[in-house]
Amino acid sequence: MSVKETTIDPTRLARLIETEEAEFGDRHKESRAMTQRASRALAGGVASSWQSTDPHPIYLADGHGSKVVDIDGNEYVDFHNGYGAMAVGHAHPKIAEVVSDRVRRGTHFAQPTEDSVVVGEHLSERFGLPLWRFGNSGTEATMDAVRLMRAVTGRDILLKIEGSYHGHGDAVMVSVAPPSDSIGDYENPVSVPQTIGLPDAVVELTRVVPFNDLDALERTLDRYQGRVAGMIVEPTMMNAGMIMPEDGYLAGVKELLHGAGALLAFDEVKTGATIAYGGATKRFGVTPDLICLAKSTGGGLPCGAIGGTEEVMGWIADGRIDQVGTFNGNPLTMAAMRAALTEILTPGVYAEFDRLAEILREGCDAVIEQTGIGGYTTVMSARGAVTYRSERVRNYRDYLEVSDELAYVNWLVQINRGVFMAPWGKSENWTLSVQHSEEDVRRYVQNFEFLGKAIAA
Repeated sequence: MSVKETTIDPTRLARLIETEEAEFGDRHKESRAMTQRASRALAGGVASSWQSTDPHPIYLADGHGSKVVDIDGNEYVDFHNGYGAMAVGHAHPKIAEVVSDRVRRGTHFAQPTEDSVVVGEHLSERFGLPLWRFGNSGTEATMDAVRLMRAVTGRDILLKIEGSYHGHGDAVMVSVAPPSDSIGDYENPVSVPQTIGLPDAVVELTRVVPFNDLDALERTLDRYQGRVAGMIVEPTMMNAGMIMPEDGYLAGVKELLHGAGALLAFDEVKTGATIAYGGATKRFGVTPDLICLAKSTGGGLPCGAIGGTEEVMGWIADGRIDQVGTFNGNPLTMAAMRAALTEILTPGVYAEFDRLAEILREGCDAVIEQTGIGGYTTVMSARGAVTYRSERVRNYRDYLEVSDELAYVNWLVQINRGVFMAPWGKSENWTLSVQHSEEDVRRYVQNFEFLGKAIAA
């Protein structure tokens, strides 16, 4: 697809980036010093590779409501929200209450508690799948899903979407963000390891297909007939800005997989508690064989959950498959999860998310139209993103044409004017919380208006 011409002045864009980078440096001297100190004790100076970003990481000190404060004393409206883990907002009074109470009564037993039962019952009702188990991260949930699909079908090949991230398990660290010169032909995409250290044999067992293309999926199932265990899919691609499924796509995926004797797992780690009550499963009306949850379902604590049909989860229930973890269902997480899901992220909350989302969409799209920035805004309740490509992005290969420079300069403009965005530019989207206000979201729009005027020819 070709990208339509925009009216962005490249000289003004380059000048704005230079000015905003200088402003960023002036505002974050303590973070820069802490980065240097951290490099002597932490590998790469950070606790996770995702935190290592240019110009340098911003160290945070406090979070309250919809705001975070860095170690330089700068306060921001938080649109990052811990990569989407904080839909309850920071230091929510209810979470603080239940976690404090649970700490005083013991945080770990490696035995079941009543809260785990209550949370399981709630998830069954909310997502329409009867049986659940817990873990401590989205990665653990997707690892369990992959193992289950392989065990139940007796097959080894896993399918995933090109350009999707499903955690750091070996089986899914394939073609997450592959460079354009490594991906091969569209008709026969190459499985590209995300990092060294993945055995070739493991990578070869994971085959990739493009999002929003049922014909490609059918061809791949035919190519590996009788060998595909299942497919893991983010119902909306969330690490390429936001790429929506086309009408009928998710239902078609399920039909094709089941027709080939394979299973379907939805990775709802990012969507499950943020885009609707019941996540993508309810929003798009397709119930998979397995659902993986984490992030905002935990109310800010490390969490993970996997739910599924009686047929699939029965393999865990009767002991044919071990699903284990010392901290699975730990009392502290279960207390926070119960409060987050049953008392905070209730059905009415999503109507308010939708209202705030429309303010963002209308405001940003108006700037795009007025200034000639090539792009569009996508919103789904608490989630949203501006995509810097005039034509709609359908898959990862379209996403490669999204402007890195525009995404980067918007990140700088927002950070320097009090809106904290996730790093990694165009790949990330924003997350609102129940503690965000209309004033908070309008600040983002105002900053975006500044950007548009600054770079328009």
